[in-house]
This record gives sequence, structure tokens and C-alpha cells, in this order.
Amino acid sequence: MIVVISGATATGKTELGILLAKELDGEVISADSMMVYKYMDVGTAKPTLEEMQGIPHHLIDLVLPSENFSVKDYIEHFDKTVKSILNKGKIPIVVGGSWLYIQGALYGLSEAPESNWEIREKLYKIDNLTLYQKLKEIDPAYAQKIHQNDKRRIVRALEVYEITGKPFSSFQEGFKNPRYEFIGFNLERDRDELMERIKLRVEKMFQKGLIEEVQKLVDMGFRESITAMQAIGYKEVLPYLDNKISLEDAKNSIIENTKDFAKRQIRTFRNKMSFENLNLSTINIYEVLRKIEKKLQEVSDGISTR
Repeated sequence: MIVVISGATATGKTELGILLAKELDGEVISADSMMVYKYMDVGTAKPTLEEMQGIPHHLIDLVLPSENFSVKDYIEHFDKTVKSILNKGKIPIVVGGSWLYIQGALYGLSEAPESNWEIREKLYKIDNLTLYQKLKEIDPAYAQKIHQNDKRRIVRALEVYEITGKPFSSFQEGFKNPRYEFIGFNLERDRDELMERIKLRVEKMFQKGLIEEVQKLVDMGFRESITAMQAIGYKEVLPYLDNKISLEDAKNSIIENTKDFAKRQIRTFRNKMSFENLNLSTINIYEVLRKIEKKLQEVSDGISTR
């Protein structure tokens, strides 16, 4: 049995995942598409060793920022990790906000083709609005589901269309049965509280050395890394390093982009996954722990009596 904790950025997934792992004798599997990259710690809010409190965390720091890492790659790592954790007699606890990773791990991939990085690199050089307008023309159904600034998903949809001649939405019509027995929970918070938490989180990132981290990545030669440097918190700092915008402008841009990203995550997890929603603005984290433990026991008992 796998426990999945999803939700928007800054809802408190990391803290809950660690507490749950301690309670259930489990290990955490990250489902964050940016935490797989090495040297990207502050901007991705990776938990520190101290914050992990001795709980093993998996699928973090897997590849260099310059390396390609697909959902298929994630699933391969995920399957090996789940097997390893279960063989220890422990519970895998999946924690993250990357819906594509979670869906892929639980249900497998659609029949869409693998990434073509030559096409992808060409598309990334085009501005967001132009790409989004093209997507609206060829695949209006998918365009309605994503934000015009969600360049990563826009590029993927256009890439698939260029390879196959078919709209990306046609590959998303239904998935196979679950690959694992699991229970899923989606963390939420009231809007105003979440927006304030995002603001405080960004402030903390700057205090912990976000500027220095981005500069180090540039110095290491990762500035042109297609996917990694498109991450929120990194792409906004680059113009500041180039003396094109002020530090305050960079900070405000990260806050606004993170808020927009969180709103998209909320819509996605509400519409795409049939997880139980738990609002941490109305119940405390320890009540959430009890709810999850109770649900896990009920489901486990049900499986054992089949």
C-alpha cells in the first residue's frame, strides 16, 4: 500500500510527509519535477537533512540540471524505489505537487510519444504568448486546461502535435487501472492563507541564498539548461544577474509566478485526481495525521479480507 500526499506549493506537504513517515515507519518518495536536479536546493525548497529528521527521502538529486529527465525516467526510478521500500517492510509515502509524475507513477503513461529534444529546444526559443496562440488553434481542448504562461506543458503539447499530427488532448482520454494499491490525499489551505505562505516562502528563499545558488548554476555552465532553468525561482533571477531588473522586481516576479502556479496546481488536483481533500486551514496537521492513519487502516483491512 502506498500513501500519496499531493497539493499546491506551500501547503505543507513536506512537513506532513515527514511526520507521517515517522508515525507509519515509512520512507518518503518525492514527486517534484524540479527536485530531481542536483545543485537546485533553495529554489526548489528541498528539505534539508535536519528537516528530514532521519527519514529517508528518495528521487531527489538524481541528475544534473543539463540532463534530460522525463516522466518515463521518473516512473522507472519510482518502481525500483517502491519495491525497495516495501521489501524493508516499510510504507512508501509519495509527497509532491507534480501531477504528471504522480499520475504516471500511479496509472502509467499515455500513448503519447517520448520527448524530442530537438523539437523542444526549438519551441522553447519562442515566446509564451505565440506558443499558446498556436496551441489554441491546434488543440483548444487542452489549451483551456492550462495557463498561457505554463510554457513547459504548452511546449509538450506542441511537441506531441509536431511528432504525431494529433492533438495532445487525444492522448489523455482515459488511463489504465492503477498500477499500485494506494490512498491519496490532497492538501489545501484557504486562498488568503496560501498566498501569504507563498510570499513568506519566497522571502525565506532569498534569505537562504537563492541569488547565490542561481549564480553558482550559471558559473557551472547550466544557464541554458532547457527544463531546469525554466523553474520558478531561477528564470526570474537571471535578469537580475544581468542587471536588467532590480532585486525587488525579481522577488515580486517569483511571488506572482508562484501564486499563479499554485492556482493551476489546485485546479489540476481537484479535477484530475480523486483524492480526499484536506484543508489545513480548518484542521491541524495532527488531525490530518489521524485521518490518514484511519483511512490507511480501513483500506488495509479491506484488502486483507478480499
